[in-house]
Amino acid sequence: MEKRQLGRSGLRVSRMALGTMTWGGDTDSEEAASQLVAFVDAGGTLVDTADIYSEGESERVLGALLGDLVPRDDIVLATKAVARRTDGPFGGGASRGALLTALEGSLRRLGTDHIDLWQLHAWDTTVPVDETLAALDYAVTTGKARYVGVSNYCGWQLATAAARSSAVAPLVSTQVEYSLLERGVDREVVPAAEHHGIGILPWAPLGRGVLTGKYRTGTPADSRGASSVFAGYVEHHRTDRAARIVQAVATAADGLGTSPLAVALAWVRDRPGVVAPVVGARDTGQLTGSLAAEEITLPPAIRSALDDVSAIEVGYPERGL
Repeated sequence: MEKRQLGRSGLRVSRMALGTMTWGGDTDSEEAASQLVAFVDAGGTLVDTADIYSEGESERVLGALLGDLVPRDDIVLATKAVARRTDGPFGGGASRGALLTALEGSLRRLGTDHIDLWQLHAWDTTVPVDETLAALDYAVTTGKARYVGVSNYCGWQLATAAARSSAVAPLVSTQVEYSLLERGVDREVVPAAEHHGIGILPWAPLGRGVLTGKYRTGTPADSRGASSVFAGYVEHHRTDRAARIVQAVATAADGLGTSPLAVALAWVRDRPGVVAPVVGARDTGQLTGSLAAEEITLPPAIRSALDDVSAIEVGYPERGL
């Protein structure tokens, strides 16, 4: 798998990341081990988790696999803080106390002395951004985090945090939902990221599974769309507009002799500013399908057609006068 620089940093990562949101929940430790081995064997290095995934079990499952199954140094280990909330003065959010408590908890669950990429899971309107950024400085200067980034920031939030971050701990990445079905970040987040030298890590690059085409004729019984937990998550992208885009992706896949999944992943992977889509999988077979996208480069004509069918309206002032 090819490697890319993460923003304007010296960190190189695989151009696809393995997401672990369901690990410790719907995905048990045995299946997680199979996925991790398949990913690393394919040349993958960037593995992403968060302190709230499966109430912390995702981090525990991943941590237990590092060392014996996969060497720790072969992995770029990424996790997130901010979203975990508990009672008490330091119970959650992006305050210094909450972040440093979260950091120690993640290190303990992951069984490591440092995190390669520590990310702020969301903007916290109740905490001064300078306080939040000072906690990132502390994490880096103490060696508990090597690099830092953010997630789910809108354009002005990303630009503000990037401009106020220090040379000690500059932001190197932003993780946002980005796919042929969700292109809102093209308006302001992508330009802000490019301006500040921040690498983009798209989550839900397959449109929450809709771009695979599995929902074109119904809802498979074993899919997230049939789950009481994730049905609303998937339904968000089951619209008339989405149906037109999915049809275009399927047509492109037929012409290239590949899968809609591979076409959708290749499209977002090679968008300006994108470093590595974060791909989660129900099982190893599904992950193998995603890894096959590494062999695909979309011809300019197909890329242009997909750009057109998925285009969003860009108004003033983003479009200029």
